[in-house]
Amino acid sequence: MVFAQAQSGLGRRQPRAVRMREQSGLGRVTVLVEGLLRRVGPLNRPLGWCREISKMATVKEKLIENFFKEETSAQNKVTIVGVGAVGMACAISILMRGLTDELALIDVMEEKLKGEMMDLQHGSLFFSTPKIVSGKDSRVSVNSKIVIITAGARQQEGESRLNLVQRNVNILKMIIPDIAKSSPNCKLLVVSNPVDILTYVTWKLSGFPKHRVIGSGTNLDSARFRFLIGSRLGVNPTSCHGWVIGEHGDSSVPVWSGVNVAGVCLKNLHPSLGTDEDKEHWKTVHRQVVESAYEVIKLKGYTSWAIGLSVADLVRTLTKNLRRVHPVSTMVKGLCGINEEVFLSIPCILGHNGITDIVKLDLNSEEEKHLKKSADALWDIQKDLKF
Repeated sequence: MVFAQAQSGLGRRQPRAVRMREQSGLGRVTVLVEGLLRRVGPLNRPLGWCREISKMATVKEKLIENFFKEETSAQNKVTIVGVGAVGMACAISILMRGLTDELALIDVMEEKLKGEMMDLQHGSLFFSTPKIVSGKDSRVSVNSKIVIITAGARQQEGESRLNLVQRNVNILKMIIPDIAKSSPNCKLLVVSNPVDILTYVTWKLSGFPKHRVIGSGTNLDSARFRFLIGSRLGVNPTSCHGWVIGEHGDSSVPVWSGVNVAGVCLKNLHPSLGTDEDKEHWKTVHRQVVESAYEVIKLKGYTSWAIGLSVADLVRTLTKNLRRVHPVSTMVKGLCGINEEVFLSIPCILGHNGITDIVKLDLNSEEEKHLKKSADALWDIQKDLKF
């Protein structure tokens, strides 16, 4: 009936614009539709069908007209597994340096995970990463360039180191194989402690080539070493050069033979540097390096910011292919008389593909002996692991 009324209305004198549209089939249809709309809706003036359709468009559709379908996949995605204090320190350090175009967070604690993700998203105006996502499993990590492993159990009072390691191995068994499937071409950067042993476990579980499995190792130990040397000399630590190698822990090895400022080797100025005979007691600098983590944990309950900044430094070198030298944990079998498959920190050149080269340190006999001792200490624990 409404349609009939619309048709009967067409017999009346119409405006010139309407009469012109009637000359084509499409024009006649448009006039019929307008007649219907006048009867079923409160239209006070003639409106075209296109104008009515535009009323149903979303704000986004009214605001933005697409010219080209852009590729939306991330080009430089980073995933962090574990949103504890260390994981979130890594996250904020990476975000504030603009090192990724997508950050993914993974953890089994759903509420904390969502809260941490939202907290970062709400601050996204202040950094340049456009996308932050989270999930309980590895699906959220798909196509990552770097996956950072910070998840792990904390040592309980009276717990042996071997038992702690075994618990963390069991955690990695639930994480690493799925990560390897989701991002088969990524670099795995292990931060969880004991980092050297867990980097070895990650290498075995992932099936990745050794150059793509990296432990954060003594990158932080070396930074502490340089800071403490600089403090003693009154020189900015960036101008103090020195390396701590071996285990990230009690058996780490300070390379006193290479410590220098502006190319001036301190050992040449003070031959007993770092030895028991040293009357200036420079050896205490390394002791402070080893004990500093324990002191921070005693004072605030955990370490976070220094390791987070250290990890971001490694990520920067990897993502930007800077080929900088870092003391990171890698497989050292065949070096310095080490015959077992252990991971220890030595100076490595890092780039897009992970560890591309190692620097052959000119160690003195004492330093080489301590490095071998560090390897033996790790192997004593590693050989009894079950995975």
